[in-house]
Amino acid sequence: MIDTTENPEEQAAIDAATDGELRLHDPAVRASAVGVRLFDPEFVEVGASGRRWTYEEMVAALPTLHGGADSPRIEVSGMRGVLLAPDLVHLTYESVIAGRRARRSSLWRKGDTGWRLYYHQGTPVPEG
Repeated sequence: MIDTTENPEEQAAIDAATDGELRLHDPAVRASAVGVRLFDPEFVEVGASGRRWTYEEMVAALPTLHGGADSPRIEVSGMRGVLLAPDLVHLTYESVIAGRRARRSSLWRKGDTGWRLYYHQGTPVPEG
């Protein structure tokens, strides 16, 4: 996982969020109930297209979006994590999907059922 801190509790939180984020890029997870459980019920996303997604919309569309079984894979690079509070991790990274790059930002929140994706944003990176 990402080695960003010498504090074991902080590192464990960052690792849990990173693991969840990467699992959401796995087509098998995207098509299963496991993927659904990785989203916080208050989840919101502003996608690289500018579209706003709610929990309900994302859960319904997840198996068919990029990274699903019949679509281009999501390539990830430069992932970094920071613990903002004992129950909140911020991840940043770049993705490439079918040649299109985006900078990504995710907030993972820990609740009674573990770490869940609370907020995600993708910003396109212009060519060149």
